[in-house]
Amino acid sequence: MDLDEVADELYEVPPEEFIALRTARQDEAKADGDKALAKEIGALPKPSAAAWVSNLLVRGQRPEIEGLVDLGNLLREAQENLAGDQMRALDIQRRQLIAALTRQARALAHERGHPISTAVATQVEETLRAAMADPEAGEALLSGRLTSPMSYSGLGTTVARPDLRLVRPPAAERTPPPRLDRPAATQQRPSADERKRAREREREEARRAAEERRRRELEEARRAADEAAALADEAQAAAEDERQRIDELDARRASLEARVAELADQLSHAEGEVAEVAGQLKRAERRRKSAEHEAAEAVVARERARARVEELAGSAPDEG
Repeated sequence: MDLDEVADELYEVPPEEFIALRTARQDEAKADGDKALAKEIGALPKPSAAAWVSNLLVRGQRPEIEGLVDLGNLLREAQENLAGDQMRALDIQRRQLIAALTRQARALAHERGHPISTAVATQVEETLRAAMADPEAGEALLSGRLTSPMSYSGLGTTVARPDLRLVRPPAAERTPPPRLDRPAATQQRPSADERKRAREREREEARRAAEERRRRELEEARRAADEAAALADEAQAAAEDERQRIDELDARRASLEARVAELADQLSHAEGEVAEVAGQLKRAERRRKSAEHEAAEAVVARERARARVEELAGSAPDEG
């Protein structure tokens, strides 16, 4: 048992279980005769709810968190080279990634039987934002041992940092304290040479484990950097596509506006013609009615004239 192992275990359990487990591990260290380790374990501070959820997220989604930190590095490097539209596209991607990871953190806490409030979720989101904005904060988050949430002021300063003393060197870089195992009554204590060989074996195993861990972390970091670079390229391509789309839509809008103006002129002209024809129609209708009336009167006069002719013809003396 060493401090790294104990810290990893403590900062994974829910906060309400922290004190009891810390006390148990401290007692175990004392029973092994390692008073220095017991003191270090006892000094480990209890994490807040937001810090615990952030630590839980790192353990459950480490590649995504590493990608978040790498994307923050890319954003800082890109500020001097990218245009405003490209930076805005990357900023949208940053906000989407932080929002998605915050939702994932809430889901992980819910799965552990500890749903978190909106206020705690906001602190987790601020912690993720700080980890992206500040390299030190990113390293602190990736340690998985936050004791309090972090926030970024926007002026290059991260406040409410965790105690970075918790981030200790790998086991291979420090000499472990001698283990004072208490032998059973029927057993002999190991000799000094045996204890020395055991410590050397432990150091060698720790060194190999540390090298393997660093190799895996390097591979994961490179993979995350490649993924972040690919995402940045996709975001730039998407921004360029949107700019072209905007240009096409703007040209289409101008064409339609010109067509609308042309149709409006034609409509106005047609409305004037309609009004003029309507006036002519009314006047023609009045003339038609007048003509029909005159025609009717003429028919009556004609019939009267015919009747008079017949009357006169019938009453004339016989010329024979």
